[in-house]
Amino acid sequence: MPTNCLHPRSSIACLAARPSRLFVTSLTGAVSLWAMLAYAQAATGPSHTSRTHHGGKAVSPSKTVQPRTVARRPSGPVLASGEEEISVASHRQALNGGGGMMRQETAPHAVQTVTKAYINMRSPTSTALDLVKNLPSLNIMTPDSAGMQGGQIQSRGLTDLDMALMVDGAPAASAKYLSENIDSENLEEVSVTPGSAARDLPVMSAAGGVMNSRTHLASRKAGGMVDFSYGTNNLSREFIRLESGEIGKSGVRSFFSFSNAHARSWMGAGINQRKHIDFGLQKDWQNGSNARLFLSWNSADFTIDNYPTAQEFFEYKHTGNGYGRSADPKSVNYWKNNNDHWNQIFLTAPIHIVLPKKFNFDLQPYFSMGQGWDAAPGGVAAEGQYTHNSGGAAVPAGTNMTSFFLENEARQVGAVAKLSYDIDSHNHLTLGYWYENNQTIQGYPTSTTMANGAAASPNWAKYAVGGAMYGQNAGYELHSLFIQNQSRYLNNKLLINAGFKFVMSNAWNRGFSGANKNWISGDRSGSNTTAPLPQLSISYQIDPNSQIYVNAEGDYRQPSATDMGWLSASAPMLKNQYSIKEELGYRYHNKYLLLDLSFFNYNVTNRIVDQYVGMNSFKPFSIGSQTMRGFDFMIAGREIHGFSPYASVEYLHATQDSNVFDPIQNIMLHSKGTQAVMAPHVIANFGLTYTYKGFFANGAVHYTGPQSVSIANDQRIPGYVTDSLSLGYHFKPVGFLKSPTFKLNFTNLTGSIVRSGAMGAVYSAHDTSTVYSGSKGAYTGYGNAFMLEPRFTMTGTISTSF
Repeated sequence: MPTNCLHPRSSIACLAARPSRLFVTSLTGAVSLWAMLAYAQAATGPSHTSRTHHGGKAVSPSKTVQPRTVARRPSGPVLASGEEEISVASHRQALNGGGGMMRQETAPHAVQTVTKAYINMRSPTSTALDLVKNLPSLNIMTPDSAGMQGGQIQSRGLTDLDMALMVDGAPAASAKYLSENIDSENLEEVSVTPGSAARDLPVMSAAGGVMNSRTHLASRKAGGMVDFSYGTNNLSREFIRLESGEIGKSGVRSFFSFSNAHARSWMGAGINQRKHIDFGLQKDWQNGSNARLFLSWNSADFTIDNYPTAQEFFEYKHTGNGYGRSADPKSVNYWKNNNDHWNQIFLTAPIHIVLPKKFNFDLQPYFSMGQGWDAAPGGVAAEGQYTHNSGGAAVPAGTNMTSFFLENEARQVGAVAKLSYDIDSHNHLTLGYWYENNQTIQGYPTSTTMANGAAASPNWAKYAVGGAMYGQNAGYELHSLFIQNQSRYLNNKLLINAGFKFVMSNAWNRGFSGANKNWISGDRSGSNTTAPLPQLSISYQIDPNSQIYVNAEGDYRQPSATDMGWLSASAPMLKNQYSIKEELGYRYHNKYLLLDLSFFNYNVTNRIVDQYVGMNSFKPFSIGSQTMRGFDFMIAGREIHGFSPYASVEYLHATQDSNVFDPIQNIMLHSKGTQAVMAPHVIANFGLTYTYKGFFANGAVHYTGPQSVSIANDQRIPGYVTDSLSLGYHFKPVGFLKSPTFKLNFTNLTGSIVRSGAMGAVYSAHDTSTVYSGSKGAYTGYGNAFMLEPRFTMTGTISTSF
């Protein structure tokens, strides 16, 4: 497989491809269940004991109702009215600390959440990754300052490839393309469970936990909001959201939003553009049943960044000579010959039904689909090296070439169905089934570069060379059964969650040739695997202010369709990665502060990492076993005289437990006992929020300690500091403008030139890769490639609701 192809997408699929039979079946079933809701409403009758409280959580106003009603609470908000809505908002505010940088939690495992109060202070260009940069368990790397892309995550010695990244509990785009999922204005909160994944979640790679983004709930009143941003690097962005309000007395409400963004690359030449649509629909029934739909569409054209080697980084830091794309159309590294063109659609439609006889039923179908291509420099043609597919003419020597990663389909479709039953006043039992089908169809064509220096579409026959295109069809079909029981005793002070999931998967990887996808004999591989995933978590409420919890579980990572697509179709499948994790925690809160401390221990076998081989090309490989031990600590103050402080720290002792064979140098690396790759010992954060009348401000500082970036531990990067600042003012309503607001957002205030992390794992500092930089031709680089903290940026935003 070519090494100059671009990194494929994860959790994305082809817009032009036909939806799978499962998707049609799932959505048809989801729509038909709306009729079942009417029956459930009639059977159970209207609810007179359920009202909203604690952010939509149903509680009984009568002390005589038994605790079992807790297990039957609706999964979403239910109707509220009048003064009760005011008390809900007040209580939500009381749950926050540090200006929304920390939320009060009660789950029997670690949870780290940023809330709407904090999100509203940040720039609208922020992705979910930008918003969680100051959580203790995460080190976040982002390549651009305009929110066009996503980034990468390091978490407790693992990476985002080991995490489930979700929107409303459904798997969404990978971290590198996280901006495809949702606009920040439509984010209510972002929660990270760094060491845990519920058994009923549709997650395949959850060794590193789950990051879930919860979407905006459509308003009950018609209206909307609008904002406009302008900033550094010629950034301009427009956003509008329209709310239908409740349609008649149907209980149905919806919202629709659109955004458009444009910015220059912060390093080198390049123009980036993004258009995005979010749509939400919700229907509530009085008995607590509800149905939701969230749909997003994203279209992006952005310049693919060059990620520097250590040599290029130091040259830039000491001399100012950049490593970005070239502005010269004659250069093979011209920015228009290094572009990502992509369209993406994402949909999830969860339904919750309260049934008679203490039963509840939940169905969540989800679907994502996209199509596009990435272009990269293909070098300069030699005499007689290439022939045009159309007409057979030889390509003249000296012609610039373009190599493509063409993804005709990367489809993910699935559904989770679960039935819950209140056994008695103490026990709530759930049985469920999860199905998923994930497939990528990708090819690697080569074309001549157009006369203006830009990459042609890989589908333009007049530029195509090299004969029939080689491609791969890789994917898996997954079936899973799960059971879990939640028990509450001692007046609900003791909570016990016990669950078990069993996953059965059939994976494949097949090579094909030509547009008709003719299978290549012998160029295929496959495997059938199973994974048992137990979980036990226990929490005890010592008093109204203190809680302890313990959590133990098994999680795994199966190579994704994207991972498999990078391997030769005839190569053996990688073994599943498996993790055994334990966690012990303590929480405390009072009217002044929130505190959360969690100790963790991970043992990982068949650890899978991605090797970065240059020009956004990756290759997965296994590095044996790892052990990760440490603790996370968070503390946040309630608002006192307008001030809300926040601080967090993680200590991590992660070691490589295996020696690893390096096929590049053909030697055994004596890596056993060394610091695990991409696992800094210390991550620390400090934040401070201040509000006074209409004025608000938030400042945050993040520190990441030194880390190893090679398996051999012979290449490292030092610790570094990043920072951000938000300032703004809420003006009084003017006419139909309900909340006119102006804010300024700054990042990297000191202009630090630092490496925020490695692009992937490499065997050693002596590994070679092909490098393009500026107007230079291809040359050989050594060791890892790095993501840098973007330079100082400032963004100004005006916004209002109406």
